[in-house]
Order: sequence, then structure tokens, then C-alpha cells
Amino acid sequence: MAGVYIHIPFCASRCKYCDFYSTTLLHRRTEYVNVLLREIDERREEIDKEPIRTIYFGGGTPSQLPTTDIARLIEAIGADKTEEITVEVNPGDVTTDYLRAIRSAGVNRLSIGIQSFHDERLQLIGRRHTADDARRAVRLIREAGFGNLSLDLIYGLPGQTMEEWQDDLDELLRIAPEHLSAYCLQWEEGTPLMEMYRRGEVDMTDEETETAMFDTLCEQTRKAGYEHYEVSNFAKPGYYSQHNSNYWNNTPYIGIGAAAHSYDGKTRSSNPSDIEQYIQRTARAIEPLSDADRYNERIMLSLRTSKGIPCAEVQDQEAVNKLIAQGLLRKEGEQLVATLQGLHILNRIIEQLMI
Repeated sequence: MAGVYIHIPFCASRCKYCDFYSTTLLHRRTEYVNVLLREIDERREEIDKEPIRTIYFGGGTPSQLPTTDIARLIEAIGADKTEEITVEVNPGDVTTDYLRAIRSAGVNRLSIGIQSFHDERLQLIGRRHTADDARRAVRLIREAGFGNLSLDLIYGLPGQTMEEWQDDLDELLRIAPEHLSAYCLQWEEGTPLMEMYRRGEVDMTDEETETAMFDTLCEQTRKAGYEHYEVSNFAKPGYYSQHNSNYWNNTPYIGIGAAAHSYDGKTRSSNPSDIEQYIQRTARAIEPLSDADRYNERIMLSLRTSKGIPCAEVQDQEAVNKLIAQGLLRKEGEQLVATLQGLHILNRIIEQLMI
């Protein structure tokens, strides 16, 4: 088993664009952690089957969890041979004492949800930190000795201009994190941001501007020495996210906690996306995967990465040849990879190659 994901659903407040499962019921944290520990114990045979290489605390806002609980969970999993332990943190939660405690617990990688260095944009999307909070958090993290730092940015935000996006990239590249995740804003049904759009309070960024933002991102990170190893992820050499690479490489993983998914190579399972149901120990949903399911997932995940997929593994070679002729795919040796133009419409390309 390559990695363990632990979902921490607690947030001090919800961001207006987010549709991941989260809750503001912070008083349930201790109870929830006890159930996490019980699930880890119940799944001990799975966890011990192979050495755990990565542990990832995602959310929600994992930095809303007491550091003593982070330590208890790491110890329960058993991290003797773990190479990478990541915690997602909100910039406003970062203190010297917090960093010292999680580093002592074994955490060696942090992922910070900065999203923007412009306060107006942060306020609009409901982030509870400011740009200065983000700058301060980065400084404290470096002073604490963390040498593997990932920053998140979002482009295509309402009202965001190319000039503002350029400012964000300039500041990020001055910080020079080891890793960057940059996502185009997704307008999800049921989110406050979508309701704001329907009321005419915000506008969607046009596709041409989003494309230009992505192209600028790719060009400037490349010039700064980052490798564009997955559609939304960029890293300095040697600093790919080992945990997230498990997903893109179709490697089995275990998910612990409410809304967490697991994959063993043949079946996918998921815990209920509800803290009450999870605490009450509602059974995991099991989804057997057919040969076609596994093939389609291989296409979908592999073409997101710079490694691509062996061309010979793709069943529809006629479609492959057409996509190559259109400049959307290219061959690198025996591998089939998406071009920059292809990345703009990757979902459409994937649909053409699925069975």
C-alpha cells in the first residue's frame, strides 16, 4: 500500500467556492479523531500489508486539528518507513509552536492554501486569511526548517485580471516553493459562489482569459525551473508530490475518515460524506471496477501527467492518430502525452479515447 489519506473535515468557516465535504462543527473534533483511530485499528491488516510511503492530511482544514491529534494519528498508522507526511494548512493557523509540534510528530511537507495574494479576491471567495497572513506563514515555515513546501493558487476568480494573476505568479516565484498547485476555478452547483453568480453579483471569467492565465503559468514556471508534471501541478526537480502521484500512477491507497476513498487495484470504496454517519460507523460503500472502468481510469489519469501513457495501451489508434495530427497529443518515444494545446481541452480528448 503506497499511501494513506486522512480526511479532516473541520473548517472554521467555509469557502464560497468549495464543494468538498467539510463541517464547522469544531466541537466534534475529539470524537471524530477517536473514530479515525478506531478505523485505523479496524483496517490494520490493509495498512500493514505493504510499507506506507506517504501520509496525507487533507480537508477541510487539517490545521484546525490539535497537533496532539496529528501526532496520535501518525503514530497509529506507523510511520517508521514513511518518506512523506503532508499536512494542508490555512495560513491563518500557522504559528511557531504549531510548526514545532507537527515537525516533531514527523510531518515533513506542508501544503498551504494561499489561492491569491490579493485581499479583495480572498474576501470575495470567503477565505479567512489575508495576503499578509500568507506571507507571514511562509516566513515562519521556512524559519521552522521545513524544506518541502507546496503553495496553492486559483486562477479564473471573479474580477481577476491578467495583471493581477501576473502579480500572484511574480510573488509566488519570489517565494520559490518546492511545489505549486494551480487550479482554474470550478463553478460547482450548490456553492455560495454559484448562487452569487445566479444573482448577478459576480461574473465568470471568459474562456480566453482562463486559457491565457494557464499559458502564462506554464511558461513562467518552466522558466523558473519547475517541471509541469501534472495538469495542475508543478515542482522543482525531486519535489513531486509523492502522495498525489499515487493517484495519477494508479497505485492502491487507503482513505481514512468521512468522505475518504480507498482503492486496492480492483475495487474502490468510500466512507459516508457525513460526519454523523461516519461517527455512527455507517459501512463503506464498495464499488467493484470492471476491466472497462480500469482502462478508462488509466486513460484519464495517465494523460493528466507529463509521463503520459504507453501508446500501445490505447485501444483506439485511429483516434490517437487524429489527435496527433491535430496537435493535441504527441509521441515521446513509446509514450503518448498531451501537448499544451491538448491540456486546454484534455477532458474532451480523454472522452474520445475511453471505451
